[in-house]
Amino acid sequence: MKNPELETFIKDVEQIVHEGGTEEALTGKIAERMRHLLQNDNVLPPQYRQPNPKYALYPLYVADDESFSVAAAVWDVGQSTPVHDHGTWGVIGVVQGTEHEIQYTSPSNENEELITCNDRYIQKGEVVVCCSSEQDLHKVQCASENPCVGIHVYGGNIGKIERHIYDPHTGKKRVSVSPWVPVPSLPQ
Repeated sequence: MKNPELETFIKDVEQIVHEGGTEEALTGKIAERMRHLLQNDNVLPPQYRQPNPKYALYPLYVADDESFSVAAAVWDVGQSTPVHDHGTWGVIGVVQGTEHEIQYTSPSNENEELITCNDRYIQKGEVVVCCSSEQDLHKVQCASENPCVGIHVYGGNIGKIERHIYDPHTGKKRVSVSPWVPVPSLPQ
């Protein structure tokens, strides 16, 4: 199912998470390890690169204690997420395509328009910390002519964590869970 380099990466992340430390140190170590992983173009099997009618989070690994999870995230051409938070830290690496991320400042109340604080394009092979306890509000979309595929590592089981979706015009938020998408079978 997974390639040996991906299996080793997951074991390394598990060790990093269980060693603990500050959030900044933890995400820094995971980001550095992911940069090495992304040097392999075939790190994800084809079924984890398949677009879905809605953007997809395919589970690659969820720690038994749910202290972290690793996902394959896929946005088809033209797809995007709503503005959302995560409730935890996260590190992403782009395997294919280009991801456009718009980060927002957290609203001070639920009656104000969200303010953009960062707008960036993340290219194939690049790794970034996508969320932390200090910056955790963004929108992501595919910005390439082919699907955008990434590997995401989160501090918890992202398929179960209660998060929030925000109205960018009013700042109003609602609780949401982004459940795991079943991994598609490839035609034989």
